[in-house]
Amino acid sequence: MTSPSPWGLLKRFAPLLLLAGCTVGPNFERPKIDSPSAYGAEPTNVPSRTYGGEVDTAWWTNFRDPELSSLVDRLAKQNLDLQSAAERIAQSRAQRDVAASQGLPHIDATPKYTRERESLNGTPSLVTPAPGAPLAFNLFQPMVSAGWELDLFGRVRRAVEAAGAQTQAAIEARRGIALSAIAELAQDYMQLRQLQREEAFVRDNLALSQKRIALVRNRFANGVATTLDLAQAEAQASTIAQDLPTLRSQQAQMINAIGLLLAEPPRSLLDELTRPAVQPPVPPIVPVGLPGELMRRRPDIREAEADLHAATAETGVAVASFYPDISLSGSFGFESLKTSTLFDWASRVFMVGPTVDLPIFEGGRLKGTLKLRKAQQREAAIQYRKVVLQAWHDVDNALTAYAEAQHAQADTLTTTQADARALRAAEQQYAEGVTTFIDVIQAQTALLQSQDAGARANARVEIALVSLYKALGGGWETVAQ
Repeated sequence: MTSPSPWGLLKRFAPLLLLAGCTVGPNFERPKIDSPSAYGAEPTNVPSRTYGGEVDTAWWTNFRDPELSSLVDRLAKQNLDLQSAAERIAQSRAQRDVAASQGLPHIDATPKYTRERESLNGTPSLVTPAPGAPLAFNLFQPMVSAGWELDLFGRVRRAVEAAGAQTQAAIEARRGIALSAIAELAQDYMQLRQLQREEAFVRDNLALSQKRIALVRNRFANGVATTLDLAQAEAQASTIAQDLPTLRSQQAQMINAIGLLLAEPPRSLLDELTRPAVQPPVPPIVPVGLPGELMRRRPDIREAEADLHAATAETGVAVASFYPDISLSGSFGFESLKTSTLFDWASRVFMVGPTVDLPIFEGGRLKGTLKLRKAQQREAAIQYRKVVLQAWHDVDNALTAYAEAQHAQADTLTTTQADARALRAAEQQYAEGVTTFIDVIQAQTALLQSQDAGARANARVEIALVSLYKALGGGWETVAQ
């Protein structure tokens, strides 16, 4: 009876390969969540209105500020958090390659040489050796072995699926970092412009106060003003000047904060950003999309979905662990005591056949693992719903904040205009001798406060709009990977 060839054995086990399409365990399905048909009532009595149009993925360009756009472009290339997140994606992809390799054939070459000597008192004593057979000999064994796990029940495929979902989660996490970094950069930039505008107001008022000191001194020399008037005028100028160091310090902090986002050394952006510029205006209309679109746009929702996908696939791995693992393995090579006959056909050796690993008793390990994976899958589903709900709340809160910030902006503008009229009236009445200098000081103080409040109100509108764009999830596409 002749022994079967390796090819004949592979043909004998070929029907097993037809079963390799069976994949046990749950298949992932995106959870269905009923979304609202629209966001809350959109205000119509504000300068910048929102509507249900397609969200702009490059929203920072709507501020029409070339400097802001330039900073965002550099952020995409230079931000260290984004670079770290890109490395985590590379690590996750490498993990997926490792998982996928388990389902592929592997081939190993194991050439072996040993010098051996048998014992006269060992197992050779049980047989009669051939006359003149040496107890010491060389053994040459150049071998090639191969193996292939058939993955009949999808354990490897589910592991690859889980690793792929984890890679997607890493990608979405990087997109979330990009969205947060862009929003933080824009808000820091707008706060910087607010501080510069406040400094301009302070310098204007300081110049006005210094002119007023000269006027009071002239009046004092003519016997019209009093020593008290002169002291109050000088004290007012000194009080106004005290705000400048704090404003300069805050501006330096904002410039460094922007520089850190761009991975630049401290003070590297001073020349670029210390030149004052107007605060960027908000667009007259802002498209906010529909609530149902939020799940495909927000990176945190997409990441939560990928996490749920990975947890579902891991459950499939746990289910497949209850089924037998069948592998095909084989080896082929030569074995000889002499190098002269090593590669003769008569020196060949081979082995081929299936290996079945059937779990019989695991002490509850498999059941415990399955319970764990199912619980993790349920938790991931709950987390997904929570993230979606939180996203809707974020947008609704941001819409309200944006509308109310515009209302506050209008109120501060009215206050500033009234305070400016009051200061002019106080200066005129003081010049006419109708009122005291303290009334002029109080009016100027009120105007400076309302001007500062106006600058902060403008910044709050801009920052609220950035927060709205961030809640809507647009903007990460500029650094998509």
